[in-house]
Amino acid sequence: MKKNKFITIGFIATALTGVLFFTPSLFAKNTSTSSDEVSVQQSRLQSLAKFTKVLGLVEKYNVDPVTIEELMDKALSGMLTNLDAHSTFLNAKHFESMRIQTDGEFGGLGITVGIKNGALTVIAPIEGTPADKAGLKASDIILKINDQSTLSMTIDDAVGIMRGKKGTPINLAIVRKHEPKPLSIDIIRDIIKIQSVYAKNIGDDILYLRVTSFDKKVVDGVEKELSKAVNKNKGIILDLRNNPGGLLDQAVGLVDLFVDDGIIVSQKGRDKSEEKTYKAHSNGTYSKQPIVVLVNEGSASASEIVSGALQDHKRAVIVGENTFGKGSVQVILPITDDEAIKLTIARYYLPSGRTIQAVGVKPDVEVHLGEVKTYENEFSIKEADLKKHLEGELAKVDGKKPKKEEDKKDKNIIYQEDLIKDLQLKEAVGITKALQIMKGN
Repeated sequence: MKKNKFITIGFIATALTGVLFFTPSLFAKNTSTSSDEVSVQQSRLQSLAKFTKVLGLVEKYNVDPVTIEELMDKALSGMLTNLDAHSTFLNAKHFESMRIQTDGEFGGLGITVGIKNGALTVIAPIEGTPADKAGLKASDIILKINDQSTLSMTIDDAVGIMRGKKGTPINLAIVRKHEPKPLSIDIIRDIIKIQSVYAKNIGDDILYLRVTSFDKKVVDGVEKELSKAVNKNKGIILDLRNNPGGLLDQAVGLVDLFVDDGIIVSQKGRDKSEEKTYKAHSNGTYSKQPIVVLVNEGSASASEIVSGALQDHKRAVIVGENTFGKGSVQVILPITDDEAIKLTIARYYLPSGRTIQAVGVKPDVEVHLGEVKTYENEFSIKEADLKKHLEGELAKVDGKKPKKEEDKKDKNIIYQEDLIKDLQLKEAVGITKALQIMKGN
């Protein structure tokens, strides 16, 4: 049976065409089989017989009437959910929801979630979405969705509830680190449209690249910005904070832009056919500029592959906080025309052989998010500005609001006052400048 897989990682779904069948060897008799194989087949048959017996007993004696189809769906759901946090049974409703997520626009919050330590956890809000504007943060634990507890809820159930029509409200009860009690956050759903690559300049010679998610346009978008700044760019800051992941080929392609040789990531599973190794190529590599990568606990999956691979190749300095720790591969396996299972088939390993799963990527320089404390003397000003300053002070005394000058800042430039508000980014700029000096730039 031929299978065509389209593997993605992170919050973007995957698709795999084909139909699963019970293997004939489960029931077939083979006179040449060893005693161990016979024992395994007998064990399978006994287990199937036990399952069938329980199914019949529940159908017959359960206090509420339940059909065999309902029981089978519940059994499949329980089996898949208990394998790991990412495997699940997709009934017709959930399978259709997955198709919508993959193929079309949908109303939602712009939030990526996962199960961490048994709790429904925010991996990252996507920049510019309702969840981001409402103030949701990476590592927030979602305790309730519209007064419905999430304690026994699967990821797909949670996503299904949070998704909805544009303009409709939703309430989340959030448990946040360092907050004394749960927070109640109201959000209005919207159509989720994501710009995945932003570029800005820091000073005259540092290119700041922000990648919000790994969609199909990331490599082209980053390469376009690199080519535009090739003559003046002497350092790169790649910001992957709160990036929940996405397409594997885009993560591999992004690393390939900066590494000219060696393994980028390998995929290993129980089935040898699922084992793959992705390598770098020398063509089109930007190998001269020093790179600093920003990560935090909202950096997951594809972001961890990029930051971990660049770290292993000694190609970048990783700055920020330990990443989320999702290094497994899921595929969608249809079992009927409108039902499927989402199954973990492999794990990813970085060039050094280390795994990401449940461990994440540890930064080379750990810096927590925060602002730089500054103390400014408002009267320490130039003589030319004194009159204007005193006019503003006089307006305060008279109870008038001073007139604001038109904001003439270039949105494509990160200024010093922006760096003061972002301690991690300020540290990244300092490291980039140090690397420039070491390279003689």
